[in-house]
Amino acid sequence: MAHIDVSGIDYFLSDGTQLLNGVTFKVPDGTKTALIGPNGTGKTTLFRIIAGDLVPDEGVIGRSGNMGIMRQFVGQVRDGSTVRDLLVSAAPPALAAAAREVDEAELAMMEHDDEPTQMRYAQAIVDWGDAGGYDVETVWDEVCMAALGLPFDRAQHRPASTLSGGEQKRLVLEALFAGPDDLLLLDEPDNYLDVPGKRWLEEKLNESKKTVFFISHDRELLNNAAGRIVTLEPGINGAAAWIHGGGFGSYVEARADRNARFEELRKRWDEEHIKLKELVNMYKNKAAFRSDMANRYHAAQTRLAKFLEAGPPEALPIEQNVRMRLKGGRTAKRAIVAERLELTGLMKPFSTEVWFGDRVGVLGSNGSGKSHFLRLLATGGTDPEREHLPVSDVEIAEVPHEGTVKLGARIRPGFFAQTHVRPDLLGKTLLEILHRGDEHRSGLGREAAAGALDGYGLAGQSEQKYESLSGGQQARFQILLLQLSGATLLLLDEPTDNLDLHSAEALERAIDLFEGTVLAVTHDRWFARTFDRFLVFGSDGKVYESPEPVWDEQRVERAR
Repeated sequence: MAHIDVSGIDYFLSDGTQLLNGVTFKVPDGTKTALIGPNGTGKTTLFRIIAGDLVPDEGVIGRSGNMGIMRQFVGQVRDGSTVRDLLVSAAPPALAAAAREVDEAELAMMEHDDEPTQMRYAQAIVDWGDAGGYDVETVWDEVCMAALGLPFDRAQHRPASTLSGGEQKRLVLEALFAGPDDLLLLDEPDNYLDVPGKRWLEEKLNESKKTVFFISHDRELLNNAAGRIVTLEPGINGAAAWIHGGGFGSYVEARADRNARFEELRKRWDEEHIKLKELVNMYKNKAAFRSDMANRYHAAQTRLAKFLEAGPPEALPIEQNVRMRLKGGRTAKRAIVAERLELTGLMKPFSTEVWFGDRVGVLGSNGSGKSHFLRLLATGGTDPEREHLPVSDVEIAEVPHEGTVKLGARIRPGFFAQTHVRPDLLGKTLLEILHRGDEHRSGLGREAAAGALDGYGLAGQSEQKYESLSGGQQARFQILLLQLSGATLLLLDEPTDNLDLHSAEALERAIDLFEGTVLAVTHDRWFARTFDRFLVFGSDGKVYESPEPVWDEQRVERAR
């Protein structure tokens, strides 16, 4: 038996702002419950409260069952961690503690090979076995084969940074679903997964008897795997929760019906409030001249007081009003021309043409070279002209290649980085970035900058530094910079990964109205429906075109 009971959770930020307001819901045993809501409403904070990392200011968390956690950083590991460290991070606490002691004892042995150190190491090995370490290594062997195609003994010391984001996610997810925990908390488990990986995740969620509570913005995953949906809805005094007892297929209609009911109830409450105040004033005026009206006046006052004490019906949630306006401009008819282009060590030579106004989805498995292709275009292609240089100071690593890829006249590439890593923006507030401008875009006055941020739902973050934003807020700000830069070629690397549902829909509308050419690497099946054609990086190393999205390409066949 495993469940979560969230009751009356309040949480205040360090500046006194209330983030969560009376959040209450249950995750019943065996259910697959998704948590959604606009970026910045506190989804990850709520997860950390449930996990025990943070203490709420009010309210309690009740739960049963052993809990396994996949945190948001998985998929972005770029430190000295190994594959074994990733697996240990997903292990039960006792096992993880035993693993850390083995590691520390081994390091001590390298420095001091004396008897106390040897005894410490021997005890650590015994404790590792007593905690079930050798049994779990058998499971990890299966996990590594499934996620990486390598046995544990060959994979365990491999730096996690050499894995793609999708491989890191798949590794930890395989371990959690195969592990002993019967309650799983998964913070955006679908991020960085390719579509075969997402389909695998949907299958695991549907088959598993574990209780799973997960954050996701992937509309297809929500539609296929979530049995219940909890929405964090922003309000004046922080976010509250609304629970939809069905899947995403019925969610949009149910939420619209709910909001329509609230609007009607609020309208009736306001009308009744006006009537009661008018009644009190009428009897007040009459009581001034007629003593027999005094009792009716007091009765009307009491009735109004009780009405106000009961309060109005639940208020409508504050709706995000994200308005993305990607302008673009006219360019040459042939926007991109690739001739015998070979991404060194990744894909075989291919040739293609992309025309002005095309909307091209770039599909394929993780590690196939899709992002390398976008980065090559973002730097202006082969021997770029000055007009083809990027419209931002984003750092883009050189992409070794053979053959050529050329950009057409008046093409100015704007690049959206999947990892949101922007050293050029670190340490600066959003207002400061927009006010100063750079060599690619003009600076904005304070009022214009504030208006631009408001259009992207970032007015409240104007004085925050870029690195302090949530992943979704960073994504929206990157898109705003593209809007201001004058890009005529949008190169979007997984742009919807961290966007909430409302922002993803706003991006789709903006792309539809953009006067220019768009290439997007994506594993978002819902988002891909809006594209005209597709460039597919196949498992055999070949790149081919398709009029329909192709989601079944597996890992590229190359030596590992």
